[in-house]
Amino acid sequence: MNELTTDVLVVGGGTGGTAAAIQAARKGVQTILVSETPWLGGMLTAAGVAAPDGNELAAFQTGLWGAYVRSLFHLQPGGLDNSWVSMFSYDPRIGAKIFADWVQSLPNLKWITGKTPIEVCQQNNCITGVRFADLIIKAKVTLDATELGDLLALADVPHRWGWELRSEFDEPSAPVIPNNLTQQYPVQSPTWVVILQDFGNEGNAPEICAPPHDTPQQFVKAWENYGSEQFLNYGRLPGQLFMINWPLHGNDYGIDVGRLVDQDKRQEFLQESLWHTQSFARFIQTQLGRRYGLAESVFPASSLGGGAYALHPYYRESRRLIGLVTVREQDILPVPGGQVAPLSVDAVALGNYANDHHYPGVDFPLQPKSIRWGGRCTGTPFTIPYGALVPISTDGLLVCEKNISVSHIANGSTRLQPVVMNIGQAAGMAAALCVELGCQPRDLPVRRIQEALLEDSFAPGAIVPLFNLLSLHPDWLSWQRYCLDNPEDYPISGTRNWQQETNSAPSTQNWTPLKGIFQRHNDQDYTITLTEPAADAGKVWTLVTLRPDVDDQLQNCLDQQRLTLWGRLNQSGQWLVVEMVDLP
Repeated sequence: MNELTTDVLVVGGGTGGTAAAIQAARKGVQTILVSETPWLGGMLTAAGVAAPDGNELAAFQTGLWGAYVRSLFHLQPGGLDNSWVSMFSYDPRIGAKIFADWVQSLPNLKWITGKTPIEVCQQNNCITGVRFADLIIKAKVTLDATELGDLLALADVPHRWGWELRSEFDEPSAPVIPNNLTQQYPVQSPTWVVILQDFGNEGNAPEICAPPHDTPQQFVKAWENYGSEQFLNYGRLPGQLFMINWPLHGNDYGIDVGRLVDQDKRQEFLQESLWHTQSFARFIQTQLGRRYGLAESVFPASSLGGGAYALHPYYRESRRLIGLVTVREQDILPVPGGQVAPLSVDAVALGNYANDHHYPGVDFPLQPKSIRWGGRCTGTPFTIPYGALVPISTDGLLVCEKNISVSHIANGSTRLQPVVMNIGQAAGMAAALCVELGCQPRDLPVRRIQEALLEDSFAPGAIVPLFNLLSLHPDWLSWQRYCLDNPEDYPISGTRNWQQETNSAPSTQNWTPLKGIFQRHNDQDYTITLTEPAADAGKVWTLVTLRPDVDDQLQNCLDQQRLTLWGRLNQSGQWLVVEMVDLP
């Protein structure tokens, strides 16, 4: 049995684990990252969710998430304005290359692929390493970055699986008593993503074979009330590709989902989930014709997925740590009369997605946390406290995926790709600081983590959600610190009055100049009827923006005012992403 020793061991190459390993190594400590698949990035790449949700506003594109988005803008031919489910959609191969390049550029980061954990090494109440089939890796700090919280189970670390009743956390959306939903779906349903390709009008795509359990009848209402074109454009990617991750009579799969935490039955569930998606892909081709077929060369081959099928499912929920702090629904909902959730003074990451739960065939009502900003719906921003990453009683361990200490209800917001990436970066920074200071994660001063994240030389990350303060603004760091020092002054609007910086925008040569007549339909609801260029005269586009300076300008524009603006057109969403407004 081979044995390696390192400062930080990250088990799992998903969204959070990849970010954690990169951040720990960039902080200067010896790091080993062990992944099950040959692709890093998890949800963002290997699971095929190449149209991520959340943290899309410019002020929230910070840290490694912001660096990832900027790299995608630079590397993705055709741009990222392709789908209507996300502000960014891309070929997952591009994302996988970005993560691989980042990891391989760090000489103190060793990446080992194709291994799953078998046993967790412990001494007294401290995790000291992990055993794999032919390898033991000892570490000062170990991070559980597995998709399903496998290290928590292997080490008998206290954790949750399933629902909490309202009596536990007093969450307004939690059930009062167990019911059919809580029994049928202990966690949210995963989705095995498939990528389809448009082969053109000739209709010569290879036929998609039927799986052993082909059930087309369950998909007959999949795009009812949407139409096939809008259905496909939901997850449109560049290069005539389509990400199929469709929740309505689609490829969410949750039959006996509890098998995921039964090691003897997990493969059985995964095979059924893959067959379910194969059946859905075949149904789409049967209904829409042989113009659409499998994009066979997207993913590398694997034991189950590969080719057009993702390497593993998009897991929406995991075993969840019982940590020093638990994130509850109240912690992600807006404060009374405001647009932000309560600010945790121990925050180390931020997110802003709506609370979104997936149970096939079930419409589960939740307390609303969506708001309108920049002409579109977005989510109330919230923060993740450091204590949600730290076990309540186990040393030598941090978590950094969907396995943080969070309630089942709040997990619907904390599970999204950008916030998990932020959590991973914070966990990696904390692990590196523990090595530097020679302390356990529970003893690490939170302010040390916060300062290190804010001042990181490669990818400084925002901790306090402020809608109208970009990270390039000269006052960004001082206001982040001020709100952490004076949480009582954190504005419930999520904005403060300061001079906006407009010179941080990219060159206008990358944008389309357009002229037209502005229409104000309601608060944060705008369109423009184009007058120039002449070929587009009369066309109406919804106006949206991710930039705070442009948001201010649009709010102050008058109905029927003539405007010249620059931006990017999204044909799938029929919106224009405004980057600059030229007011007369």
